[in-house]
Amino acid sequence: MAGNKSYTIVEYFGGDDGYRCGYCKNQIGNFSHGMWSHTMTVQDYQDLIDRGWRRSGKYVYKPILHKTCCPQYTIRCHALKFQPSKSHKKILKKMNKFISKGELPKEQHEGEPMDSVSEESGPRELRHSEMKCPASSDIQAAMAECPTVAEVHKEDVDVTSTNSETSRSDLVSVPGGRTTSAPKPGVGPDANRPPCRKAKDVRKERRLKKEQKKGDADGDPSIVSPTPTSPSQNNSPKLLEDFIAESLRDNSSHCLEVRLVCSNPPCPQFKASFSASYQVYKLYQVAIHKDPPEKPSESQFRRFLCDSPLEAEYSPDGPEVGYGSFHQQYLLDGRIVAVGVIDILPSCVSSVYLYYHPDFASLSLGSYSALREIAFTRQLQKQSPKLSYYYMGFYIHSCPKMRYKGQYRPSDLLCPETFVWVQIERCLPPLEHSRYARFNQDPDAGDVRALKDVGKALVLYRRTVMPYAAYSRKRKGSSDETEVRQYAGLVGQDCAERILLYRT
Repeated sequence: MAGNKSYTIVEYFGGDDGYRCGYCKNQIGNFSHGMWSHTMTVQDYQDLIDRGWRRSGKYVYKPILHKTCCPQYTIRCHALKFQPSKSHKKILKKMNKFISKGELPKEQHEGEPMDSVSEESGPRELRHSEMKCPASSDIQAAMAECPTVAEVHKEDVDVTSTNSETSRSDLVSVPGGRTTSAPKPGVGPDANRPPCRKAKDVRKERRLKKEQKKGDADGDPSIVSPTPTSPSQNNSPKLLEDFIAESLRDNSSHCLEVRLVCSNPPCPQFKASFSASYQVYKLYQVAIHKDPPEKPSESQFRRFLCDSPLEAEYSPDGPEVGYGSFHQQYLLDGRIVAVGVIDILPSCVSSVYLYYHPDFASLSLGSYSALREIAFTRQLQKQSPKLSYYYMGFYIHSCPKMRYKGQYRPSDLLCPETFVWVQIERCLPPLEHSRYARFNQDPDAGDVRALKDVGKALVLYRRTVMPYAAYSRKRKGSSDETEVRQYAGLVGQDCAERILLYRT
Protein backbone atom coordinates (compact mmCIF):
# COMPACT_ATOMS: atom_id res chain seq x y z
CA MET A 1 0.00 0.00 0.00
CA ALA A 2 1.15 3.48 -0.82
CA GLY A 3 4.19 2.00 -2.45
CA ASN A 4 5.67 0.60 0.75
CA LYS A 5 8.50 -1.90 0.27
CA SER A 6 7.27 -4.52 2.69
CA TYR A 7 6.71 -8.25 2.63
CA THR A 8 4.70 -10.74 4.59
CA ILE A 9 6.97 -13.49 5.96
CA VAL A 10 5.41 -16.70 7.28
CA GLU A 11 6.30 -20.23 8.36
CA TYR A 12 3.67 -22.84 7.56
CA PHE A 13 2.57 -25.64 9.90
CA GLY A 14 0.29 -28.51 8.87
CA GLY A 15 -3.06 -29.35 10.40
CA ASP A 16 -2.92 -33.10 11.00
CA ASP A 17 -3.19 -33.09 14.80
CA GLY A 18 -6.45 -32.32 16.59
CA TYR A 19 -6.58 -30.23 19.76
CA ARG A 20 -9.17 -29.27 22.36
CA CYS A 21 -12.26 -27.43 21.15
CA GLY A 22 -13.25 -24.43 23.24
CA TYR A 23 -16.91 -24.79 22.28
CA CYS A 24 -17.96 -28.45 22.60
CA LYS A 25 -14.93 -29.35 24.83
CA ASN A 26 -13.93 -32.23 22.53
CA GLN A 27 -10.32 -32.93 23.51
CA ILE A 28 -9.05 -33.72 19.99
CA GLY A 29 -11.86 -32.58 17.69
CA ASN A 30 -10.58 -29.14 16.65
CA PHE A 31 -8.50 -29.12 13.47
CA SER A 32 -6.88 -26.18 11.69
CA HIS A 33 -3.99 -25.25 9.45
CA GLY A 34 -1.62 -22.68 10.90
CA MET A 35 1.36 -20.46 10.19
CA TRP A 36 3.54 -18.17 12.23
CA SER A 37 3.70 -14.70 10.77
CA HIS A 38 6.87 -12.73 11.51
CA THR A 39 5.50 -9.70 9.70
CA MET A 40 2.44 -9.11 7.55
CA THR A 41 1.03 -6.33 5.38
CA VAL A 42 -2.56 -5.28 6.02
CA GLN A 43 -3.55 -6.10 2.44
CA ASP A 44 -2.21 -9.63 2.72
CA TYR A 45 -4.12 -10.15 5.96
CA GLN A 46 -7.27 -8.72 4.38
CA ASP A 47 -6.94 -11.25 1.55
CA LEU A 48 -6.26 -14.07 4.01
CA ILE A 49 -9.31 -13.44 6.19
CA ASP A 50 -11.33 -13.34 2.98
CA ARG A 51 -10.19 -16.95 2.55
CA GLY A 52 -11.14 -18.04 6.09
CA TRP A 53 -7.90 -17.30 7.98
CA ARG A 54 -7.75 -15.49 11.32
CA ARG A 55 -4.99 -14.40 13.66
CA SER A 56 -4.33 -14.99 17.36
CA GLY A 57 -1.34 -12.81 18.20
CA LYS A 58 1.18 -13.60 15.46
CA TYR A 59 -0.23 -17.07 14.86
CA VAL A 60 -2.56 -17.19 11.83
CA TYR A 61 -4.85 -20.20 11.47
CA LYS A 62 -7.57 -21.55 9.20
CA PRO A 63 -10.05 -24.11 10.58
CA ILE A 64 -10.49 -27.30 8.53
CA LEU A 65 -14.25 -26.95 8.30
CA HIS A 66 -15.16 -30.36 6.89
CA LYS A 67 -13.07 -32.06 9.60
CA THR A 68 -13.32 -29.96 12.76
CA CYS A 69 -16.00 -30.69 15.35
CA CYS A 70 -17.45 -27.14 15.42
CA PRO A 71 -17.08 -25.56 11.96
CA GLN A 72 -16.24 -21.87 12.15
CA TYR A 73 -17.43 -19.70 9.26
CA THR A 74 -16.06 -16.20 8.71
CA ILE A 75 -18.81 -13.61 9.22
CA ARG A 76 -19.00 -9.95 8.27
CA CYS A 77 -21.61 -7.25 8.85
CA HIS A 78 -22.50 -4.55 6.33
CA ALA A 79 -21.73 -1.66 8.68
CA LEU A 80 -23.27 1.06 6.50
CA LYS A 81 -26.62 -0.76 6.28
CA PHE A 82 -26.76 -1.89 9.89
CA GLN A 83 -29.81 -0.98 11.96
CA PRO A 84 -29.89 -1.86 15.66
CA SER A 85 -32.45 -4.48 16.63
CA LYS A 86 -34.71 -4.26 19.67
CA SER A 87 -32.18 -6.13 21.79
CA HIS A 88 -29.38 -3.82 20.60
CA LYS A 89 -31.46 -0.75 21.48
CA LYS A 90 -32.12 -2.23 24.90
CA ILE A 91 -28.38 -2.60 25.48
CA LEU A 92 -27.70 0.98 24.37
CA LYS A 93 -30.45 2.29 26.65
CA LYS A 94 -29.17 0.20 29.56
CA MET A 95 -25.71 1.69 29.19
CA ASN A 96 -27.15 5.19 28.84
CA LYS A 97 -29.17 4.76 32.01
CA PHE A 98 -26.06 3.69 33.88
CA ILE A 99 -24.06 6.67 32.56
CA SER A 100 -26.89 9.06 33.35
CA LYS A 101 -28.03 7.80 36.75
CA GLY A 102 -25.06 5.76 37.92
CA GLU A 103 -27.04 2.60 38.66
CA LEU A 104 -25.79 -0.78 37.48
CA PRO A 105 -28.54 -3.12 36.23
CA LYS A 106 -29.56 -5.67 38.87
CA GLU A 107 -30.31 -8.46 36.41
CA GLN A 108 -27.55 -10.74 35.23
CA HIS A 109 -26.23 -10.21 31.74
CA GLU A 110 -27.70 -12.65 29.26
CA GLY A 111 -26.49 -14.40 26.12
CA GLU A 112 -23.00 -14.07 24.72
CA PRO A 113 -21.08 -16.73 26.62
CA MET A 114 -17.84 -15.11 25.52
CA ASP A 115 -19.50 -11.71 25.87
CA SER A 116 -17.39 -10.48 23.03
CA VAL A 117 -17.91 -10.50 19.31
CA SER A 118 -14.58 -12.25 18.93
CA GLU A 119 -14.41 -15.62 20.58
CA GLU A 120 -11.31 -17.00 22.19
CA SER A 121 -9.37 -18.39 19.27
CA GLY A 122 -8.62 -22.08 19.18
CA PRO A 123 -4.85 -22.58 19.23
CA ARG A 124 -4.32 -19.91 21.86
CA GLU A 125 -1.77 -21.82 23.86
CA LEU A 126 0.68 -22.19 20.98
CA ARG A 127 4.06 -20.85 22.04
CA HIS A 128 6.58 -19.26 19.74
CA SER A 129 9.30 -21.08 21.63
CA GLU A 130 7.69 -24.40 20.68
CA MET A 131 8.09 -23.68 16.97
CA LYS A 132 11.13 -24.26 14.88
CA CYS A 133 11.44 -20.61 13.97
CA PRO A 134 14.66 -18.87 13.00
CA ALA A 135 16.15 -16.25 15.25
CA SER A 136 14.55 -12.82 14.95
CA SER A 137 17.90 -11.34 13.96
CA ASP A 138 18.04 -13.72 11.00
CA ILE A 139 14.59 -12.67 9.84
CA GLN A 140 15.39 -8.97 10.25
CA ALA A 141 18.59 -9.40 8.28
CA ALA A 142 16.72 -11.28 5.59
CA MET A 143 14.09 -8.54 5.39
CA ALA A 144 16.77 -5.89 5.05
CA GLU A 145 18.26 -7.77 2.14
CA CYS A 146 14.96 -8.50 0.39
CA PRO A 147 14.99 -7.29 -3.22
CA THR A 148 12.63 -4.64 -4.49
CA VAL A 149 9.45 -5.65 -6.25
CA ALA A 150 11.04 -4.78 -9.57
CA GLU A 151 13.92 -7.14 -8.88
CA VAL A 152 11.56 -9.97 -8.10
CA HIS A 153 9.70 -9.23 -11.33
CA LYS A 154 12.91 -10.13 -13.15
CA GLU A 155 12.36 -13.65 -11.85
CA ASP A 156 9.06 -13.62 -13.78
CA VAL A 157 7.06 -13.54 -10.55
CA ASP A 158 4.36 -10.96 -10.00
CA VAL A 159 4.65 -9.39 -6.54
CA THR A 160 2.55 -6.78 -5.84
CA SER A 161 3.80 7.28 12.08
CA THR A 162 2.61 6.16 15.30
CA ASN A 163 -0.33 8.04 16.61
CA SER A 164 -3.41 7.53 18.68
CA GLU A 165 -6.88 8.88 18.46
CA THR A 166 -9.30 9.74 21.21
CA SER A 167 -12.88 9.21 20.18
CA ARG A 168 -15.00 11.26 22.54
CA SER A 169 -18.39 10.78 20.92
CA ASP A 170 -19.66 8.82 23.94
CA LEU A 171 -22.40 7.08 22.16
CA VAL A 172 -24.93 5.78 24.58
CA SER A 173 -28.62 6.53 24.78
CA VAL A 174 -31.13 6.50 27.59
CA PRO A 175 -34.76 7.37 27.09
CA GLY A 176 -36.87 7.39 30.20
CA GLY A 177 -36.82 3.91 31.62
CA ARG A 178 -40.09 2.12 32.12
CA THR A 179 -41.01 -1.31 33.39
CA THR A 180 -43.79 -3.56 32.22
CA SER A 181 -45.41 -6.13 34.46
CA ALA A 182 -46.46 -9.54 33.22
CA PRO A 183 -50.22 -10.08 32.79
CA LYS A 184 -52.00 -11.75 35.69
CA PRO A 185 -52.67 -15.45 35.17
CA GLY A 186 -56.08 -16.16 33.70
CA VAL A 187 -56.93 -12.54 32.96
CA GLY A 188 -57.07 -11.60 29.28
CA PRO A 189 -57.68 -8.28 27.46
CA ASP A 190 -60.66 -6.30 28.61
CA ALA A 191 -62.87 -5.43 25.64
CA ASN A 192 -64.26 -2.46 27.55
CA ARG A 193 -60.84 -0.84 27.79
CA PRO A 194 -58.95 0.91 24.96
CA PRO A 195 -56.30 -1.09 23.09
CA CYS A 196 -52.72 -1.06 24.37
CA ARG A 197 -50.49 1.70 23.02
CA LYS A 198 -46.85 2.60 23.35
CA ALA A 199 -46.11 4.84 26.32
CA LYS A 200 -44.23 7.33 24.15
CA ASP A 201 -47.30 7.71 21.88
CA VAL A 202 -49.50 8.33 24.92
CA ARG A 203 -47.07 10.95 26.26
CA LYS A 204 -46.91 12.65 22.87
CA GLU A 205 -50.71 12.81 22.64
CA ARG A 206 -50.93 14.31 26.13
CA ARG A 207 -48.34 16.94 25.24
CA LEU A 208 -50.20 17.89 22.06
CA LYS A 209 -53.47 18.20 23.97
CA LYS A 210 -51.81 20.53 26.48
CA GLU A 211 -50.44 22.65 23.66
CA GLN A 212 -53.86 22.75 22.03
CA LYS A 213 -55.51 23.89 25.27
CA LYS A 214 -52.84 26.56 25.68
CA GLY A 215 -53.38 27.68 22.10
CA ASP A 216 -57.14 27.89 22.58
CA ALA A 217 -56.65 29.95 25.73
CA ASP A 218 -54.27 32.32 23.97
CA GLY A 219 -56.41 32.47 20.86
CA ASP A 220 -53.55 31.16 18.72
CA PRO A 221 -55.06 29.40 15.68
CA SER A 222 -51.66 28.06 14.56
CA ILE A 223 -51.65 25.35 17.19
CA VAL A 224 -53.68 22.39 16.00
CA SER A 225 -54.08 18.91 17.31
CA PRO A 226 -52.80 16.44 14.73
CA THR A 227 -54.01 12.87 14.58
CA PRO A 228 -52.04 10.78 17.07
CA THR A 229 -49.27 8.98 15.25
CA SER A 230 -49.20 5.24 14.97
CA PRO A 231 -45.94 3.27 14.74
CA SER A 232 -46.34 3.09 10.96
CA GLN A 233 -46.54 6.90 10.80
CA ASN A 234 -43.34 7.50 12.74
CA ASN A 235 -40.29 8.98 11.10
CA SER A 236 -37.56 6.75 9.69
CA PRO A 237 -35.88 4.56 12.32
CA LYS A 238 -33.07 6.00 14.39
CA LEU A 239 -29.54 5.42 13.24
CA LEU A 240 -27.03 3.76 15.53
CA GLU A 241 -25.27 7.12 15.90
CA ASP A 242 -28.52 8.73 17.08
CA PHE A 243 -28.82 6.30 19.97
CA ILE A 244 -25.18 6.77 20.83
CA ALA A 245 -25.33 10.57 20.75
CA GLU A 246 -28.19 10.67 23.25
CA SER A 247 -25.74 9.92 26.05
CA LEU A 248 -24.11 13.34 25.84
CA ARG A 249 -25.57 14.95 28.92
CA ASP A 250 -23.85 17.50 31.11
CA ASN A 251 -25.37 16.27 34.37
CA SER A 252 -24.55 12.57 33.96
CA SER A 253 -23.31 10.60 36.92
CA HIS A 254 -20.47 9.04 34.93
CA CYS A 255 -18.25 9.94 32.00
CA LEU A 256 -17.52 7.28 29.37
CA GLU A 257 -14.58 7.88 27.05
CA VAL A 258 -13.52 5.62 24.17
CA ARG A 259 -9.85 5.93 23.28
CA LEU A 260 -8.04 4.34 20.34
CA VAL A 261 -4.38 3.47 20.92
CA CYS A 262 -1.98 1.81 18.51
CA SER A 263 -0.60 -1.48 19.84
CA ASN A 264 1.95 -2.24 17.11
CA PRO A 265 4.20 -0.38 17.30
CA PRO A 266 3.04 0.57 20.80
CA CYS A 267 2.26 4.28 21.09
CA PRO A 268 2.98 6.24 24.32
CA GLN A 269 -0.64 5.96 25.53
CA PHE A 270 -0.58 2.20 24.99
CA LYS A 271 2.60 1.88 27.04
CA ALA A 272 1.32 4.14 29.81
CA SER A 273 -1.94 2.20 30.15
CA PHE A 274 -0.48 -1.29 29.67
CA SER A 275 -0.49 -2.30 33.35
CA ALA A 276 -4.08 -1.14 33.95
CA SER A 277 -5.25 -2.87 30.78
CA TYR A 278 -3.53 -6.12 31.71
CA GLN A 279 -5.14 -6.13 35.17
CA VAL A 280 -8.59 -5.89 33.58
CA TYR A 281 -7.69 -8.78 31.23
CA LYS A 282 -6.51 -10.94 34.12
CA LEU A 283 -9.70 -10.33 36.10
CA TYR A 284 -11.78 -11.10 33.02
CA GLN A 285 -10.05 -14.39 32.21
CA VAL A 286 -10.31 -15.64 35.79
CA ALA A 287 -13.93 -14.56 36.42
CA ILE A 288 -15.49 -15.11 32.98
CA HIS A 289 -13.41 -17.92 31.45
CA LYS A 290 -12.56 -19.58 34.79
CA ASP A 291 -8.82 -19.59 34.06
CA PRO A 292 -6.58 -20.38 37.05
CA PRO A 293 -5.00 -17.13 38.33
CA GLU A 294 -1.52 -18.08 37.14
CA LYS A 295 -2.62 -18.74 33.54
CA PRO A 296 -3.29 -15.16 32.31
CA SER A 297 0.30 -14.02 32.83
CA GLU A 298 1.66 -10.74 31.49
CA SER A 299 3.70 -12.57 28.84
CA GLN A 300 0.63 -14.52 27.73
CA PHE A 301 -1.35 -11.27 27.49
CA ARG A 302 1.36 -9.69 25.36
CA ARG A 303 1.59 -12.71 23.08
CA PHE A 304 -2.18 -13.16 22.71
CA LEU A 305 -3.50 -9.59 22.44
CA CYS A 306 -0.60 -7.13 22.12
CA ASP A 307 1.78 -8.81 19.67
CA SER A 308 0.67 -8.50 16.08
CA PRO A 309 2.33 -9.27 12.75
CA LEU A 310 0.59 -6.32 11.12
CA GLU A 311 2.80 -3.40 10.24
CA ALA A 312 1.34 0.08 10.74
CA GLU A 313 0.62 1.52 7.30
CA TYR A 314 -0.68 4.83 6.02
CA SER A 315 -2.27 5.62 2.68
CA PRO A 316 -3.47 8.91 1.15
CA ASP A 317 -6.94 7.42 0.64
CA GLY A 318 -6.95 5.54 3.96
CA PRO A 319 -8.22 6.51 7.42
CA GLU A 320 -6.36 9.20 9.36
CA VAL A 321 -5.39 6.73 12.11
CA GLY A 322 -3.82 4.45 9.51
CA TYR A 323 -4.06 0.68 9.19
CA GLY A 324 -2.82 -1.91 11.66
CA SER A 325 -3.57 -3.26 15.15
CA PHE A 326 -5.19 -1.18 17.88
CA HIS A 327 -6.75 -1.35 21.31
CA GLN A 328 -10.00 0.55 21.78
CA GLN A 329 -10.09 1.38 25.49
CA TYR A 330 -13.34 2.15 27.33
CA LEU A 331 -12.62 4.48 30.23
CA LEU A 332 -15.26 5.07 32.88
CA ASP A 333 -14.43 8.22 34.83
CA GLY A 334 -10.82 7.83 33.66
CA ARG A 335 -10.51 4.15 34.59
CA ILE A 336 -10.22 1.34 32.02
CA VAL A 337 -13.23 -0.96 32.32
CA ALA A 338 -13.10 -2.70 28.92
CA VAL A 339 -10.80 -3.07 25.92
CA GLY A 340 -11.70 -4.06 22.37
CA VAL A 341 -8.76 -5.40 20.35
CA ILE A 342 -9.24 -4.60 16.65
CA ASP A 343 -7.41 -4.57 13.34
CA ILE A 344 -8.06 -1.77 10.85
CA LEU A 345 -7.68 -3.20 7.35
CA PRO A 346 -8.27 -1.85 3.81
CA SER A 347 -11.86 -3.09 3.61
CA CYS A 348 -12.92 -3.61 7.21
CA VAL A 349 -12.53 -3.27 10.93
CA SER A 350 -11.80 -6.79 12.20
CA SER A 351 -12.68 -7.58 15.80
CA VAL A 352 -10.00 -9.65 17.53
CA TYR A 353 -11.11 -9.87 21.18
CA LEU A 354 -12.99 -8.06 23.93
CA TYR A 355 -12.28 -8.18 27.66
CA TYR A 356 -13.83 -6.19 30.49
CA HIS A 357 -13.91 -5.75 34.24
CA PRO A 358 -16.23 -8.41 35.72
CA ASP A 359 -17.91 -5.82 37.96
CA PHE A 360 -19.59 -4.41 34.84
CA ALA A 361 -20.74 -7.72 33.32
CA SER A 362 -24.42 -6.74 33.64
CA LEU A 363 -23.90 -3.95 31.08
CA SER A 364 -23.57 -6.49 28.21
CA LEU A 365 -20.26 -4.97 27.21
CA GLY A 366 -19.68 -7.59 24.51
CA SER A 367 -22.69 -6.43 22.52
CA TYR A 368 -22.15 -2.79 23.43
CA SER A 369 -18.56 -2.82 22.19
CA ALA A 370 -19.69 -4.48 18.94
CA LEU A 371 -22.16 -1.65 18.37
CA ARG A 372 -19.45 0.89 19.08
CA GLU A 373 -17.11 -0.85 16.65
CA ILE A 374 -19.79 -0.83 13.94
CA ALA A 375 -20.23 2.91 14.50
CA PHE A 376 -16.44 3.31 14.38
CA THR A 377 -16.35 1.43 11.06
CA ARG A 378 -18.91 3.85 9.65
CA GLN A 379 -16.82 6.76 10.91
CA LEU A 380 -13.70 5.41 9.16
CA GLN A 381 -15.64 4.79 5.96
CA LYS A 382 -16.21 8.52 5.60
CA GLN A 383 -12.42 8.88 5.30
CA SER A 384 -11.81 5.68 3.33
CA PRO A 385 -14.78 4.66 1.12
CA LYS A 386 -13.54 1.06 0.66
CA LEU A 387 -13.59 0.42 4.40
CA SER A 388 -17.24 -0.53 4.88
CA TYR A 389 -17.42 -3.91 6.64
CA TYR A 390 -17.22 -5.08 10.24
CA TYR A 391 -15.71 -8.57 10.57
CA MET A 392 -16.87 -10.42 13.68
CA GLY A 393 -14.53 -13.40 13.53
CA PHE A 394 -16.25 -16.78 13.22
CA TYR A 395 -19.91 -17.77 13.25
CA ILE A 396 -20.44 -21.22 14.81
CA HIS A 397 -23.92 -22.52 14.06
CA SER A 398 -23.33 -25.89 15.70
CA CYS A 399 -22.79 -24.09 19.03
CA PRO A 400 -26.15 -22.41 19.89
CA LYS A 401 -24.52 -20.00 22.32
CA MET A 402 -22.34 -18.64 19.51
CA ARG A 403 -25.18 -17.89 17.10
CA TYR A 404 -25.65 -14.38 18.48
CA LYS A 405 -23.25 -12.98 15.89
CA GLY A 406 -25.89 -13.64 13.27
CA GLN A 407 -28.08 -11.01 14.94
CA TYR A 408 -25.97 -8.17 13.51
CA ARG A 409 -27.74 -7.74 10.17
CA PRO A 410 -27.28 -7.50 7.28
CA SER A 411 -24.44 -9.98 7.39
CA ASP A 412 -22.75 -12.57 5.18
CA LEU A 413 -20.97 -15.87 5.70
CA LEU A 414 -17.95 -16.90 3.64
CA CYS A 415 -18.45 -19.94 1.43
CA PRO A 416 -15.73 -22.43 2.46
CA GLU A 417 -15.25 -23.73 -1.09
CA THR A 418 -15.60 -20.76 -3.45
CA PHE A 419 -14.73 -17.98 -0.94
CA VAL A 420 -17.59 -15.75 -2.02
CA TRP A 421 -19.85 -13.99 0.48
CA VAL A 422 -23.41 -15.26 0.84
CA GLN A 423 -26.25 -13.62 2.78
CA ILE A 424 -26.63 -15.33 6.12
CA GLU A 425 -30.34 -15.94 5.53
CA ARG A 426 -29.41 -18.26 2.65
CA CYS A 427 -26.77 -20.05 4.75
CA LEU A 428 -28.84 -20.99 7.77
CA PRO A 429 -31.15 -23.62 6.18
CA PRO A 430 -28.29 -25.90 5.04
CA LEU A 431 -26.56 -25.46 8.42
CA GLU A 432 -29.69 -26.78 10.13
CA HIS A 433 -29.16 -30.09 8.31
CA SER A 434 -25.36 -30.35 8.36
CA ARG A 435 -22.50 -28.86 10.36
CA TYR A 436 -20.52 -28.37 7.18
CA ALA A 437 -22.12 -26.68 4.18
CA ARG A 438 -21.16 -25.11 0.87
CA PHE A 439 -23.08 -21.83 0.68
CA ASN A 440 -22.56 -21.02 -3.00
CA GLN A 441 -25.48 -22.72 -4.75
CA ASP A 442 -23.87 -22.60 -8.20
CA PRO A 443 -22.51 -26.13 -8.67
CA ASP A 444 -20.13 -24.96 -11.39
CA ALA A 445 -18.60 -22.13 -9.35
CA GLY A 446 -15.09 -22.61 -8.05
CA ASP A 447 -12.31 -20.75 -6.28
CA VAL A 448 -11.23 -18.01 -8.68
CA ARG A 449 -7.94 -17.65 -6.78
CA ALA A 450 -7.20 -21.36 -6.64
CA LEU A 451 -3.59 -22.44 -6.96
CA LYS A 452 -2.55 -22.81 -10.60
CA ASP A 453 1.25 -22.77 -10.51
CA VAL A 454 3.10 -23.62 -7.30
CA GLY A 455 6.36 -22.69 -9.03
CA LYS A 456 5.40 -19.00 -8.83
CA ALA A 457 4.95 -19.06 -5.06
CA LEU A 458 7.58 -16.89 -3.37
CA VAL A 459 9.96 -18.29 -0.77
CA LEU A 460 12.64 -16.74 1.41
CA TYR A 461 15.70 -18.96 1.34
CA ARG A 462 19.10 -17.99 2.70
CA ARG A 463 18.12 -14.32 2.82
CA THR A 464 17.09 -14.39 -0.82
CA VAL A 465 13.61 -14.02 -2.29
CA MET A 466 12.93 -16.40 -5.17
CA PRO A 467 10.10 -18.32 -6.84
CA TYR A 468 9.57 -21.83 -5.55
CA ALA A 469 10.60 -23.20 -8.96
CA ALA A 470 14.05 -21.57 -8.60
CA TYR A 471 14.29 -22.78 -4.99
CA SER A 472 13.54 -26.36 -6.12
CA ARG A 473 16.31 -26.20 -8.69
CA LYS A 474 18.76 -24.95 -6.07
CA ARG A 475 17.77 -27.75 -3.72
CA LYS A 476 17.98 -30.24 -6.62
CA GLY A 477 14.52 -31.68 -6.23
CA SER A 478 13.24 -30.36 -2.94
CA SER A 479 11.28 -32.84 -0.83
CA ASP A 480 8.86 -30.24 0.54
CA GLU A 481 6.71 -29.75 -2.56
CA THR A 482 3.67 -31.44 -0.97
CA GLU A 483 3.81 -29.06 2.00
CA VAL A 484 4.38 -25.97 -0.14
CA ARG A 485 1.58 -26.96 -2.49
CA GLN A 486 -0.80 -27.37 0.45
CA TYR A 487 0.19 -23.98 1.87
CA ALA A 488 -0.14 -22.21 -1.50
CA GLY A 489 -3.53 -23.80 -2.09
CA LEU A 490 -4.80 -22.53 1.25
CA VAL A 491 -3.62 -18.93 0.77
CA GLY A 492 -4.49 -18.85 -2.93
CA GLN A 493 -2.41 -18.07 -6.01
CA ASP A 494 -2.38 -14.29 -5.54
CA CYS A 495 -1.18 -14.41 -1.93
CA ALA A 496 1.30 -17.18 -2.71
CA GLU A 497 2.95 -14.87 -5.26
CA ARG A 498 3.26 -12.04 -2.70
CA ILE A 499 3.84 -13.71 0.68
CA LEU A 500 7.33 -15.02 1.47
CA LEU A 501 7.31 -18.60 2.77
CA TYR A 502 10.38 -19.10 4.95
CA ARG A 503 12.51 -22.08 3.97
CA THR A 504 15.53 -23.45 5.84
